[in-house]
Amino acid sequence: MKNTDSAEHKGYDAGKKVSGIKRPIAEDTQGLPHAIAITMADVTDRKGALAAMDRCASNLQSVQSVLVDGGYTGRPFAQAVQKKLQATVQVVKRNEAHTFAVLPQRWVVERSFGWLEKCRRLWKNCERTLNTSLQFVHLAFLVLLIRRL
Repeated sequence: MKNTDSAEHKGYDAGKKVSGIKRPIAEDTQGLPHAIAITMADVTDRKGALAAMDRCASNLQSVQSVLVDGGYTGRPFAQAVQKKLQATVQVVKRNEAHTFAVLPQRWVVERSFGWLEKCRRLWKNCERTLNTSLQFVHLAFLVLLIRRL
């Protein structure tokens, strides 16, 4: 997520060549968020996901399996998830390189990011602190959940 000039916490993601923040989210299969964290862009995806799990460990006690994309492969990440949640890690990989295919397991999180970007204030990081940005993400999900009722 790109930053505006007013943001204080700026990290640089060398892979995407973007200065900004990352929003690791842990959801259930229905798209309901259970763990959210906001990190600077220079924090790796694995560390961001573990930070979200640490932050919201009480919400994730009944998790048995964690589905992740190819960016979360590796034994250290799987061991950390096993230690924190007593859950297994399943990596959902693409079948072919450089081709687009909708994978239902991975599409849930991408759909949620699409919902967040519909909120005018969240399409770019305009907040000075990471905590304020986190609270606006919580508000956006709260509005989505209330509309579902």
